[in-house]
Amino acid sequence: MASSARFYDAVLAPLDGGRVMDFGDVVGFGVKGKPEFWIGPRTTGEGFRECHIAFTAPDRVAVIAFFDAAVATGVEVLYAPRIWTEYHPDYFGAFVRDPDGN
Repeated sequence: MASSARFYDAVLAPLDGGRVMDFGDVVGFGVKGKPEFWIGPRTTGEGFRECHIAFTAPDRVAVIAFFDAAVATGVEVLYAPRIWTEYHPDYFGAFVRDPDGN
């Protein structure tokens, strides 16, 4: 939990987001004081199931800043920032794995 919380603290800052609620083992992230994304320990099930988590960026500069912040934490890079025309002609994004493998 601690490494994932630090990761999201770092990568959400360039997107104008951050930690807005912290209940010890559950952390809420969002913008303008409103939590929109939560992380917490798994309490049910077994094994690992990968999850795709996506965030909206205001512009390409923010996407690059998100990516640079993620790389600085040492996580696995899946794809550097680029245009993904298969999603949309103007879709600009980057893909990394968080400390939990998502």
